[in-house]
Amino acid sequence: MKAPLDLDQLQTFVSIVDTGSFTRAAEAVHRTQSAVSMQMRRLEERIGKPLFEKDGRTNRLTEEGDRLLSYARRLLFLNRETLAAFDDRRLEGTIRIGTPDDYADRFLPEIMARFARSNPRVELTVICEPTPGLVEHIKRGNLDLALVTHNDAHGQSEVVRREPLLWVTSANHATHEQEVLPMAFGRPNCIWRRAAVDVLDRQNRDYRILFTSFSATVITAAVLSGLAISVLPECALRPGMRVLGDADGFGALPDCRIGIMRGQTSRPEIVDALARHISESLDNISVPLGEDTGSFDFAAFSKMKRGKPNQIVPGW
Repeated sequence: MKAPLDLDQLQTFVSIVDTGSFTRAAEAVHRTQSAVSMQMRRLEERIGKPLFEKDGRTNRLTEEGDRLLSYARRLLFLNRETLAAFDDRRLEGTIRIGTPDDYADRFLPEIMARFARSNPRVELTVICEPTPGLVEHIKRGNLDLALVTHNDAHGQSEVVRREPLLWVTSANHATHEQEVLPMAFGRPNCIWRRAAVDVLDRQNRDYRILFTSFSATVITAAVLSGLAISVLPECALRPGMRVLGDADGFGALPDCRIGIMRGQTSRPEIVDALARHISESLDNISVPLGEDTGSFDFAAFSKMKRGKPNQIVPGW
């Protein structure tokens, strides 16, 4: 039987990926650069595969290194979760968290389950509102933490996940072929709505907004019923939706960036713990699609599935 993996080596490996260099990783794990290099050589010997390769003056992950990354993050998370379960000084108290319902449906089950297992004495109070409302709640001190759609204009959040923003229609209707496109959007201050309108205007497409709602459930219903087209992040795709692209006359949209906002709180240790759980959970959650079409920079994001034009979503 092979010996188990060394968690210290995995922690250093993840630090190299997250910081983007061996030098900065050495500072993060409080080791010399030579010690970090030795750890990686031993980890590569243990795995039996090269984990890094030279790319000019920098190192980048090999395919095997990229595969190891998700396992390493999960092992380190499980280690922390196990230690927390037996810690008599476990966190206690109440934390107020907010998120749009788009994200709540897809992400909250994983986030809440993980956090509750390692912090059973912390009570979560959750509200669901669009990002602009959550930003106001944070400013007024009504929330300790919020999972929001990042907006460069405000620069208000720490980005923890990036997904493509997609044009979607019903797979069972030809709504997208109508001469005047019926649209369903969030409120006028919705960043996805503004992005979609900008693209439609640049393409001189005729459209009318039939449905406006802050509720993702309402927007989803309008799309699935064939009454309207909308734009959604990849995580919000549902069975029965079809992704539209250039071949259908719909131009590219900017990526959706999901971020964490922190409020003023008397319990920063709980907020820090939940923020860490959110970041790690989102890093491990894949989207419900079946075709791998690319990846992000390893220093920022793990590989993720991408929705393709004309793809019909079969289910989770």
